[in-house]
Amino acid sequence: MSNASELEPPHTLDEVSSQQPARGKAEARSDSKKIWIDLDNSPHVPFFAPIIEELEKSEHSVFVTARDCFQVCDLADLLHLDYRRVGRHYGKHTVLKLAGLGWRSLQLFPEIVRYKPDLALSHGSRSQLLLANLLRIPSVTVADYEFAKIWMMVRPSWVITPEIIPSDRISSAGDRILKYPGIKEDVYVPRFKPDSAVLESLGLASASDVIVVIRPPATEAHYHRPETDELFSAVLNFLGSKSNVKLILLPRNDHQGQEIRHKWAALFANRQALIPGQIVDGLNLIWHSDLVISGGGTMNREAAALGVPVYSIFRGEIGAVDRYLASEGRLTLIECPQDVPIKLQLKKRIRPVLKQYQKNRTLQGIVDQIQCILDRTN
Repeated sequence: MSNASELEPPHTLDEVSSQQPARGKAEARSDSKKIWIDLDNSPHVPFFAPIIEELEKSEHSVFVTARDCFQVCDLADLLHLDYRRVGRHYGKHTVLKLAGLGWRSLQLFPEIVRYKPDLALSHGSRSQLLLANLLRIPSVTVADYEFAKIWMMVRPSWVITPEIIPSDRISSAGDRILKYPGIKEDVYVPRFKPDSAVLESLGLASASDVIVVIRPPATEAHYHRPETDELFSAVLNFLGSKSNVKLILLPRNDHQGQEIRHKWAALFANRQALIPGQIVDGLNLIWHSDLVISGGGTMNREAAALGVPVYSIFRGEIGAVDRYLASEGRLTLIECPQDVPIKLQLKKRIRPVLKQYQKNRTLQGIVDQIQCILDRTN
């Protein structure tokens, strides 16, 4: 959601989807390629939607698979993406993760053997990378967190990262690391168009309430730290004591939502806290909130890109992108429970008029690098 200086004008979600060319309608160019994109986690859906559009404009064939977890398929439906649902999440323990990784790769196998892609593209899908390596399909990962674990069998052929991440932090050969300007949220945030009905649909129409959107920690991720859970509890306990604060929580799965409802039952009973009953447009929630607090990365960076006050309670290794945003004053790091009452600024936000842009440098930079890789795979 964005810090790029030259970006595209915003569009509604329906406008974005309606602009996508019908698959297979145009004659393929002589240099057109088959590209397999795997949507492995919820942030990947809005990120890849405009990339798919641009690749199809260049008459490349795009085949999309999606893992049924973390609202990936719900978001893909919201954006009207054409995809195949394959696999799910298999648990947070290492043995289950490894078993699930292998099983989902097997589930993907017949689809991919039938499609015969020239390139496998994802934002770090291990199942895709494992299968691509076994089938000797060139692969590329777009990565914006340099501390993610990369196992030997799931190393990509190429890595595309933001310019602000030093190449020596990436586990790949130097000539296989390509760069793009800005941050990944700059790919899709410029298309955002506010819809003021989002708060009314959640029963939050009071002009005096301070609206806080909260994304709980990714407790099943390999980078999760118990300190993040402590900060999450400190945040809810502190905000729950403020009668003029309304909390919108966005759990990562149903189990996490049930745990939160049970532990903070009083906040839900008096309607000070709520969890949306259906998938909602995250950018709209962020834009119409007064501040955002997240135990992950994407929502923090979306808020920073939109200019919304945002606080990170993530306590894993802080990546270069978040350090960059923090150094610019666009992201505040909450590092201990004592920081919560000191650093959180609970006040109404004056929303500026969103600027309209003519060109998206970040989106074009990524698409250009993908085309560069396709040219090298000839």
